[in-house]
Amino acid sequence: MSFHLSPLSEQTIVITGASSGIGLATARLAAERGANVVLAARDGAALARIVEEIEREGGSAAAIATDVSFEEQVEALARFAVERFGGFHTWVNDAGVGLISTAEDTTSADHHRIFEVNYFGLVYGSLAAVRHFREENRPSALINLGSVVSDIPQILSVAYSASKHAIKGFTDGLRVELMQKALPISVTLIKPSAIDTPFFDHAKTNLGGMGKAPGPNYAPEVVAEAILYAAEHRQRDIAVGATAAIGGPLGALAPAAIEGQQKSWGYDKLIDYGHMPEDESLYVVPEEGHERSRFGRGRGFSLTTAVQTNTVLTLGAALLIGAAAAIGAERWSRR
Repeated sequence: MSFHLSPLSEQTIVITGASSGIGLATARLAAERGANVVLAARDGAALARIVEEIEREGGSAAAIATDVSFEEQVEALARFAVERFGGFHTWVNDAGVGLISTAEDTTSADHHRIFEVNYFGLVYGSLAAVRHFREENRPSALINLGSVVSDIPQILSVAYSASKHAIKGFTDGLRVELMQKALPISVTLIKPSAIDTPFFDHAKTNLGGMGKAPGPNYAPEVVAEAILYAAEHRQRDIAVGATAAIGGPLGALAPAAIEGQQKSWGYDKLIDYGHMPEDESLYVVPEEGHERSRFGRGRGFSLTTAVQTNTVLTLGAALLIGAAAAIGAERWSRR
């Protein structure tokens, strides 16, 4: 089915997890480009400050405190967007929490909580958005935040990785069902590499130090650009950053290579023993309002992401990434 999405300046965009990190960067950038933005997160006070800031800069925004692990609150968010702006064109599921722990040391309660927020919160948002899109019957976009670990596992974050694998499965399956019904809904999975946000500042840890991600870190604005590209252009998925762009295909071609690499890692590769989280967001609401972590080390540009969001270069990028993954797989097989 052929259809075209509206330009940002004609859109209303709903964003969960909008009080910090990627969600906040996306909200600010969307408002700068003329979209009406509806922000949702648990920290209502932070949301109020952000809305005031956006409006002071000439943007259009509204916010409602929302815990996405409660389906009724997600449905209230959809109604709020309709009441405030008459509807919405794009829905971004970005809310998420983290846990740094081995699988054996992860309690059942913590494992459930990860899925309640990361997976079920995204499911509730996706279905609320699709119901509205079906009623409006106009070209619309659903954008779900997965991760590089949607494609490859991550030790010491097994529950989190599992939730992102589940998100990929749900998103891909929902896309096909909507295609079967010939509905004008674009469904995109965004898979970031390591991003410099407050995620690890707020992720619960059982390992005596805060988590950290291997490989280069990118600024949240790099992901925001990918999200807003997907709001205007139909795109199946976008891998943000080199680790996601190359590691995902490599994991599919040579999973044993990824597993062998991670098996050799010491915990200090994934744990910053010199720092602890400032707050733990698994059950309580941390102080929000910041796009970046307290360290602010993210790169402001990703070549692999740029070529995916340029229609002329997308095919070339796919070939290059595939070739790089194949070369990597061959080298690992020789080891």
